Amino acid sequence: MSDILAVARLDVRHGLLQAVRGVSFTVAKGEIIAFVGANGAGKTTLFRTIAGAHRPASGHVLFQGRDITALPDYQRVKLGIALVPEGRRLFSQMSVRENLELAGAAGRAGRWDVDAVLKVFPNLTARINSKAGNLSGGEQQATAIGRALMTNPEVLLLDEISLGLSPAAVGRVYESLKTLMETGTTILLVEQDLNRALSVADRVICMLEGNIVAHGPVGEMKRERIMDAYFGLRRAAAEPRP
Repeated sequence: MSDILAVARLDVRHGLLQAVRGVSFTVAKGEIIAFVGANGAGKTTLFRTIAGAHRPASGHVLFQGRDITALPDYQRVKLGIALVPEGRRLFSQMSVRENLELAGAAGRAGRWDVDAVLKVFPNLTARINSKAGNLSGGEQQATAIGRALMTNPEVLLLDEISLGLSPAAVGRVYESLKTLMETGTTILLVEQDLNRALSVADRVICMLEGNIVAHGPVGEMKRERIMDAYFGLRRAAAEPRP
């Protein structure tokens, strides 16, 4: 598999706070990578930077070999990078259909349209004309993911997709994701539920205080090692870059 995305020596700041510190990794086309770590580890800031919503202090983001570090977010959408942000951020007074179609107009041509999204998230069919603000948490999350798919992305960034959802809703979202993963879309996933993350990912990257402290294929990453890195009990600074 060839690399579709590369992050090189990325530093990202919020004022005086350095949220991401010298992070480097590559992503192969079709790969699913789970990013885990405690709150404040830098995961959301990293995803927003890849998507173009936050400008890095230094370092580079490359997409399909092209340096896109200076490109704004809307141009990255047109290239094929889509972010499902933490908190979903739907247009609450617009219907599900309107949220989807608006994203489709801003994105690229491809296989994803409203009908294709409804096949992945059939629970939205009966709610297609309902205002997004009136949906359940699980339905809102499905709409947010569907909205990102409508841009026909090559790389899909999913930030905290189970946050605030009931266990039943999380189960439905992940069941739908299995169908999505079969399409070969490259997916980067932030997930607090380690079991969920390990159940779908090819590789795990663990972050702590803005650094990558552990990484590897899911089959080689023991749960104890991940938890040690998660809580900073064991540093892995000497490991090669992912």
